[in-house]
Amino acid sequence: MRRGLRLLQLHCFVVFVALIAQSGASYSQTPGGVIKGIVVEGNQRIEASTIRSYMVVQPGDVYDPEDIDLTLKTLFATGLFADVVLFQRGPNLVVRVVENPIINRVVFEHNKALDDDKLEEEVQLKPRIVYTRAKVQVDVQKIIELYRRSGRFAKR
Repeated sequence: MRRGLRLLQLHCFVVFVALIAQSGASYSQTPGGVIKGIVVEGNQRIEASTIRSYMVVQPGDVYDPEDIDLTLKTLFATGLFADVVLFQRGPNLVVRVVENPIINRVVFEHNKALDDDKLEEEVQLKPRIVYTRAKVQVDVQKIIELYRRSGRFAKR
């Protein structure tokens, strides 16, 4: 009798664990369904319609994680955004963006060895251009190379 009770308890435990694992698996699956609309949040200068035009997914498409990933990569590749987050809210796909700032002016300080006009010709950052860290890194390397060519910057 005691052995039968233990077997019943073990069987109930196994069934319970299996049910939890199954419910957890269905909960962790990717969202699904048809995308009814696309809601853009966080945009300040860039129109929501412009952001939607860059997207791979459109209203009426089935929610597909691969298409969502490709949309995310496409939006980042525009260089317009510092951050992009895509998530599903009910039947809608929400696109939350943080726009990269626009450069107001570029100023070269403490520059005596090279003329500012020469530096302005070489750098890609200009007023009214979207700021990105990648552009700054490229421009820093260009300025270092200019100094090297002029004999003012020693390689370390």
